[in-house]
Amino acid sequence: MAEIIKTYKETLPALRLIGKRYGHADFDNGFGHKWGEWFETGCFDELNKLGMAENTENGCLGFMRCNLNQDEFEYWIGCFFAPGTEAPDGYEFLDLDGGDVGICWIKGSQDDGSIYGMHDACVEALQKNGMGNFMYDEKKYLYHFERYNCPRFTEKDSDGNVILDYGIYLKR
Repeated sequence: MAEIIKTYKETLPALRLIGKRYGHADFDNGFGHKWGEWFETGCFDELNKLGMAENTENGCLGFMRCNLNQDEFEYWIGCFFAPGTEAPDGYEFLDLDGGDVGICWIKGSQDDGSIYGMHDACVEALQKNGMGNFMYDEKKYLYHFERYNCPRFTEKDSDGNVILDYGIYLKR
């Protein structure tokens, strides 16, 4: 069973998210099949050539934007880069202003999938720790992401657990 083991505020600089955007039509009990496609077809190889953003924790991202009703939803797979980094052919980008992000570390097993269903628990934990001032853009989109950080996510502990970073952008 997954649990939140740490919450904190992280300040991110202005960044460019480069990746591919998916929506409701691509959802098939999650986006795991899209992650599989990325690894099978080498999509991350192109991004690795660009050199990810410096001076920020990084890793592969599942970046989400959704409106309050969640009837409009975007799921991006990609990575953070310095502003102005050119996206390779076939990739899109999203420019993000710098600001604070509430981060939760979710510890659990990848195998049972419980680490991937913790949005509401993260919202509650961040609110409990004084970080409930979530940012919504002009379209009333909430920005949040899963960050697959090395080595927290890539190296299992003795119980077979990993740590998934979950972040929600906060108001400026």
